[in-house]
Amino acid sequence: MTAYAIPVWEVPSVPVEGEAKRFPVRRIYCVGRNYAAHAREMGFDPDREPPFFFCKPADAIVQNGGVVPYPPQTKNLHYEFELVVAIGKQGANIPEAKALEHAWGYGCGLDMTRRDVQIAARDKGRPWDMGKGFDHSAPCTALVPASKIGHIAAGKIELKVNGQVKQSSDLKMMIWNIPETISYLSGLVELFPGDLIYTGTPEGVGPVVKGDKLEGTIDKVGKLGVTIG
Repeated sequence: MTAYAIPVWEVPSVPVEGEAKRFPVRRIYCVGRNYAAHAREMGFDPDREPPFFFCKPADAIVQNGGVVPYPPQTKNLHYEFELVVAIGKQGANIPEAKALEHAWGYGCGLDMTRRDVQIAARDKGRPWDMGKGFDHSAPCTALVPASKIGHIAAGKIELKVNGQVKQSSDLKMMIWNIPETISYLSGLVELFPGDLIYTGTPEGVGPVVKGDKLEGTIDKVGKLGVTIG
């Protein structure tokens, strides 16, 4: 047995829908600006350039029904509701035709963003890490295995804040679909079981404040609810 110099932390994980087992989270990759309308609202040309990615720490996961503490050093906390793809098979340089073999299941997630911190870093040509990868920035539902629902290519994605619809689109509006995203990302890094891919958000992102209740749904996948604490 390996002896460690400090206590070992609990492995971050999310539930598996309908099962007692949990899905361990290794890494969280996020696709930037993967819906044309969202790219436009952020002031960018939605031309189909190669996708780009940023990361969140695995322990940024917030369980469904939980509380997202309003983070420090921001006055502009934004929601971004997204389909999450869970990787269940190792692979690098995965061909698009085989990409879905690596998708173990699907969930609903929120890419919480300190927008003012992100924009300040972006405008100076600096990394987005502290705008995107802060504590409690990655709420996620239980995962639904692809063996139960098949693979997701289309379907309604919608987020409400305090009961009011803020984001509403269809997954088929992604610029880079799921096989393309998995294939491209696997050319940059080797993917492993336990990796999550947040696949980008549709238009309608905006700020939240303490006490706001967020409720997101994706057809066939599930419903995510969190409160801003």
